[in-house]
Amino acid sequence: MSSLFDLPFEDEPLDPEVLQPLDAPDDGRAEPVVAQGSFGLSPGRRSLGEGGQPGDTTPDVAVDLQVDGQRRASSTPTYPMTSPTAPPAEARSVASPAPPSRAERQRPRVYSVSELTNAVRNAIEQEFRTIWVEGEVADCSDKGGHVYFTLKDQGARLSAVLWRTDALRLRFKLTTGLQVIVKGRLSVYVPSGKYQLYAESIEPRGAGALQLAYEQLRRRLQAEGLFAPGRKRPLPMLPRRIGIVTSLEGAAIKDIVRVLRTRRAPSEIVISPTRVQGEGAAAEIARAIARLARVPNVDVIIVGRGGGSLEDLWAFNEEVVARAIAACPVPVIAAIGHETDTTIADHVADVRAATPSQGAEIVVRQASEFRDRIANARRQMALLLRSRLDRQRTGLMRVEQRPAFARYRDRLLDRDRERADLHERLTAALRTRVQDGRRVLRDVAARLDEQHPQRQLTSRLRRLAQIDDRLAAAMRTRQADARNHLQVHRDRLARVGLDASVAQSCRRVDAQLVRARQAVEGRWHRTDRQLTTLAGQLHALSPLATLGRGYAICWNTDRTAVVRSVTAVAAGDRVDVQLPDGSLHCAVQAVDAADPTSRP
Repeated sequence: MSSLFDLPFEDEPLDPEVLQPLDAPDDGRAEPVVAQGSFGLSPGRRSLGEGGQPGDTTPDVAVDLQVDGQRRASSTPTYPMTSPTAPPAEARSVASPAPPSRAERQRPRVYSVSELTNAVRNAIEQEFRTIWVEGEVADCSDKGGHVYFTLKDQGARLSAVLWRTDALRLRFKLTTGLQVIVKGRLSVYVPSGKYQLYAESIEPRGAGALQLAYEQLRRRLQAEGLFAPGRKRPLPMLPRRIGIVTSLEGAAIKDIVRVLRTRRAPSEIVISPTRVQGEGAAAEIARAIARLARVPNVDVIIVGRGGGSLEDLWAFNEEVVARAIAACPVPVIAAIGHETDTTIADHVADVRAATPSQGAEIVVRQASEFRDRIANARRQMALLLRSRLDRQRTGLMRVEQRPAFARYRDRLLDRDRERADLHERLTAALRTRVQDGRRVLRDVAARLDEQHPQRQLTSRLRRLAQIDDRLAAAMRTRQADARNHLQVHRDRLARVGLDASVAQSCRRVDAQLVRARQAVEGRWHRTDRQLTTLAGQLHALSPLATLGRGYAICWNTDRTAVVRSVTAVAAGDRVDVQLPDGSLHCAVQAVDAADPTSRP
């Protein structure tokens, strides 16, 4: 058995992709077998060789185990091997194979690499179906949910893999440096010929898995600041509604409700039931907290349950519950277990209570203290008012005893009689004023009734109907008169001869149109000739035409006056000379006055 492990294995960690088995499922399981004895390789024969070609002989590889004192042959697959001395296929199909010769029996068995590797793998899997290995985790990596790591001690290293389905069940994070005990099965990865451990469960050495997971999560959340005292919120003094997250079947809900009723909490109680232990309880607790946070007027939430073991309280150590408490918009009281039980939820919550009953006491304690403060204030106010009244009464008695106030009661009675007289007079005047107002109101109501829009509309409709009738009668009369007048004109036109009159009128109109057209054409020609004549005269008189004949106009510098004489300028002045196609800006260098008697 020890010879199977003399193969040259490498000490370096394997690549996670190389660790993937070719024929082993991710969630394969094997029952542990306690085996005693030895196992070895024994040759056998079968009728067909590799590829099923005739003429091949194949030795079979079998593993014999001594299990519970009995010898059993394992169901190890056979692996073909070619031989040059195989008989023909026809002979094998008719008769049994001939026994090997002495030379063949003395020839050493030759294995291929695949045959030997598969044989070693089957032997290892048969012998080490379920094993426990202790070592230190090294080279731990997570790829696609699968965890690849190496177990090592002072003398050796063993590659291992934990598939995703098994990794999800781990309660702690596997990191490099942990001392763990791994349960799994041993096998050989055939393509690389290296053996590795397929882990099924992992337990930390020393501290338990739950305790390690608790410490890891506590340190991570503490580093994020979820335990900081600065984020703890004060509890409301008079909560309008108190939310409770717990199980309806446990004793915690009974204790909380009993305390709230005994202390006469002036608040409504809203319960969000949930499971508080077991698989999936943490997610239900987080959802229950979120549901209560959405209920209007819930000012404080108590998250609680009774005592139990670490496994029973583990739902309150889950990260999802801690995140839900931290994200809750209202203060949260963690009342979980007993005084000695401390969970992650206790650290994240705004207030920690030792028991569910104490959690309820903390909520109502604020209201009790507030009621006590109100009662004390009421007593103090009554004492102050009583003392104030006593002092005022004593002062009034002193004032009454003074001589100036000896007959103040008689004067008060006189004032009272005057007040009564004025009251009667005022009442009579008001009664008279009210009666006058009512009379005026009745008159105004009568006038308004007459001017009511409904009455006005009815009257106007009546008048409109009368006008409509009169208009219809007048239209009928007018139409009759118009028909009579039209008939008279028709008769008159019939006697005169309408067609002849129309033809004569058309001839007159055509003649007038001809004369008008001739007159307009003649007038247009005369006007055109006049316009042509005026245009020629205007062109002859235009300065531009004069300039076109070689003349120029001399302006002063600001072009406000024409220079008509040399006396208007002096040497050094600037002038503008306008030509037909532009202007010249010139400077006068000298002025020569012409002799009036001379001629050019």
